[in-house]
Amino acid sequence: MSKPTISKSEQKIIAEERIHLLFQEAEKTFSKNKTLANRYVTLARKISMKTKTKIPAELKRKFCKHCYHFLRPGVNSRTRTRTGKVIISCLDCKKFMRIELKRKK
Repeated sequence: MSKPTISKSEQKIIAEERIHLLFQEAEKTFSKNKTLANRYVTLARKISMKTKTKIPAELKRKFCKHCYHFLRPGVNSRTRTRTGKVIISCLDCKKFMRIELKRKK
C-alpha cells in the first residue's frame, strides 16, 4: 500500500503547529534542562527549513541566530533598547542580534 499524500498547505499547517509546540516545551524545560531546550529549538528550525515555513517573529527572538540556543532574558540573554533598535545579547556565545523598531506614522 502507498502512503496517503498530504498537500503542501497541510504540511505547512502541521509544521507551524509543531514549531509552536516545540517552543512551548523549550520554555517549560529550560529551567530543568537547558540542553533539552536547545535541542527543541534545533528541531523546530529543522522542521521550518524542511517544509520552507517561516518561524514567527515572536519565536525568532527567543533563540540565538549564532549558536541556536534558547534565550531567556535575565538568565542567558540580555535585552537592551537603543535609538530605534532592540539589541538582544546571547550570554552563551557572546554575540548579539539587532532588531529594528518600526516607527509609527
